[in-house]
Amino acid sequence: MKTATILLNTINDVKAFVNTVIKYEFDVDLISGRYAIDAKSIMGIFSLDLSKPIKLQAHSDNCDAFMADIKEFIVED
Repeated sequence: MKTATILLNTINDVKAFVNTVIKYEFDVDLISGRYAIDAKSIMGIFSLDLSKPIKLQAHSDNCDAFMADIKEFIVED
């Protein structure tokens, strides 16, 4: 499993992020506080507080290409 912290500032960011995540077979979760949602669910993402960074968990050991694809959304802790 690989983790990162992401920030989705705009509606277009959310759309671009989801379109990237759905290309991959493995599960990706977003965790904000006590909520964990499927990162492939645009409605789920909009239910989170997008004003704060969100923890991402990619459930794969081979997700380097995925992490490279979402690098524009990754923020440093």
